[in-house]
Amino acid sequence: MGKAQRTKQWDPVQVKEQLLAKYPAKVARKRAKQILINEARENTTPEITANVRTIPGIITMRGCTYAGCKGVILGPTSDIVNLVHGPIGCSFYAWLTRRNQTSASGEHGENFMTYALSTDMQESDIIFGGEKKLAAAIQEAYDLFHPKSIAVFATCPVGLIGDDIHAVARTMKEKFGDCNVFAFSCEGYKGVSQSAGHHIANNQIFRHVVGTGKKQRSEQFRINLLGEYNIGGDGFEIDRILTKCGITNIATFSGNSTYDQFATANQADLSCVMCHRSINYVADMLETKYGIPWIKVNFIGAAATAKSLRKIGDYFQDAELSARIESVVAEELPSVEVQRQQVLPRTTGKTAMLFVGGSRAHHYQELFKELGMKTISAGYEFAHRDDYEGRHVIPGLKVDADSRNIEEIEVQPDPHLYHPRKSPEQLAQLQQDGMAFKEYDGLIADMDERTLVIDDLNQYEAEKLVELLKPDLFCAGIKEKYSIQKLGVPMKQLHSYDSGGPYAGFHGAVNFYREIDRLVNSRVWGYLKAPWQEHPELSATYVWE
Repeated sequence: MGKAQRTKQWDPVQVKEQLLAKYPAKVARKRAKQILINEARENTTPEITANVRTIPGIITMRGCTYAGCKGVILGPTSDIVNLVHGPIGCSFYAWLTRRNQTSASGEHGENFMTYALSTDMQESDIIFGGEKKLAAAIQEAYDLFHPKSIAVFATCPVGLIGDDIHAVARTMKEKFGDCNVFAFSCEGYKGVSQSAGHHIANNQIFRHVVGTGKKQRSEQFRINLLGEYNIGGDGFEIDRILTKCGITNIATFSGNSTYDQFATANQADLSCVMCHRSINYVADMLETKYGIPWIKVNFIGAAATAKSLRKIGDYFQDAELSARIESVVAEELPSVEVQRQQVLPRTTGKTAMLFVGGSRAHHYQELFKELGMKTISAGYEFAHRDDYEGRHVIPGLKVDADSRNIEEIEVQPDPHLYHPRKSPEQLAQLQQDGMAFKEYDGLIADMDERTLVIDDLNQYEAEKLVELLKPDLFCAGIKEKYSIQKLGVPMKQLHSYDSGGPYAGFHGAVNFYREIDRLVNSRVWGYLKAPWQEHPELSATYVWE
């Protein structure tokens, strides 16, 4: 790879052409629809293709459906035993890889997150079936832990051979009587990306757990926090701030979560959505079935945190709560600002690229703005068009074959538990006063004009972007970390934060400022050069060239 060109020497149209130049014509046509130059259009948002399968042969940054179900959604729950039905590799790979933290706040302080439980299917199980082995494994887990719930996850072989994991789960649930056993058909191949696994997991939690709690919650200002996974302790920091403000977080989906929190989520008065992609449909179902409205929030960035707290205060329309929120913001912000001013001279004008998850590539731009840094390119691994363009496009989205693989739960108002938290008149007044319910404008609206928005960025395109634009920082996942660093560019892992965090809230902003300052101003990256850059061993051309 030759010496990198500077950003100002490249027009985004030329960059897009360079990214597509090496592809066969058919592949280039497909990828072109997923690479968007953000051009302002009057009253419209540019359209991008998203949530389509990765082209075979391309090394994607995505994860599988199983990873999204077991690793992302159920992984952070401390007192539900997670049992993987499949070969041992899948269970091992999804074992504590996300750095989810927990306070083990279940009824008896249980913490099953540290265990990797698997049926360890062998060739004979593939040939003759693994249902008996699964039943025995569920029994063993129950005898060992006596948990409130056991969750069973299907891997690819299970779907191929047809083991009925749901029938086994129902049988064992009836046998135990005091343990809720339920299963997830989350075979890795089932969807376009890990987003399908999120949907499968959330559907089953909603169906089997939400609304089953017997405890009556009587605290004031009750919310659910949806799409927050307590990576690096983010959830701890958010809960610290909420508690300080007098706001009660009934349930987080699903960072630092417990079975009982899920079970009583129907008793919240407001749902606050962080990661739109992984959970917006749960917010809709909570509203339809239980009457809980939802708003979009963002606790990544000091200013965004203050704004989100004020939105929650405005919803509850309580003068004392609003005053307490303002007091907390006034107390927390000065120390954040002191740290920001210390690093600002060294970070202003630096450039960043973000290719993370389903909302992080959007949320973290708030922190980079606070550092005076510019995001020159961003995109998601598993987003849908509404995550890029905003929810107004949802009615026009086409349901393809892959989407039909994922069940959409039809919910109706619960005859016993449904009650609207606000009257139509109150909701109308709040909207008139500027509060937006069930709205998200998407990533593109906050990106600068002529920046590049790229869906499902792959390994080749990532390296080409770095070669052409030479950002000061590249943010993505663990699979990309070392290949990018070998190009002489610092890489911040924003899926599980490497060894850092929290980055949410006020304390998290300070942590992030310091870490990014160290990354973008270290000289070590300029000395890095992979051996093949100086002495390439092989050279070749593509057959179509």
